[in-house]
Amino acid sequence: MIGLSTLCYIEKDGKYLMLHRIKKKNDVNQDKWIGVGGHFEENESPEECLLREVYEETGYTLTSYQYRGIVTFISGDGVTEYMSLFTADEFTGKQISCNEGELVWIEKEKVFDLNIWEGDKIFFRLLNETKEFFSLKLVYDGKGNLTQASLNGKPYQF
Repeated sequence: MIGLSTLCYIEKDGKYLMLHRIKKKNDVNQDKWIGVGGHFEENESPEECLLREVYEETGYTLTSYQYRGIVTFISGDGVTEYMSLFTADEFTGKQISCNEGELVWIEKEKVFDLNIWEGDKIFFRLLNETKEFFSLKLVYDGKGNLTQASLNGKPYQF
């Protein structure tokens, strides 16, 4: 199965808005901390999906965002997800309650202390180190363990 999705890390005052996934049943991200986003609807561009998903999950309308990279997730259990990764630093609106988990502003340097995917640690480093668009491939073993990574087509040591 192939999926298309967006993921956004909204920044404010040295913090990221993180979603602690604790509300959905049978959630592959159960108890993980992730950004906000979701799956494309028919005929959506990455930007349209981003704006819709962020609004649905947070109540915010993004007014400044950047397309930072494409992340290819190979789950190891038959699912490949192509995720458009964004950051945003300006928005309007009032934060709402999310039906997928709890939204919490977390200091950027504390993100690595959270229960996040091993591959997410790689793209957080990339988000902090570079402004260039990147392609990151993450291969998991079907049990949540990262087994391989490549950055812009070359092996990446993690």
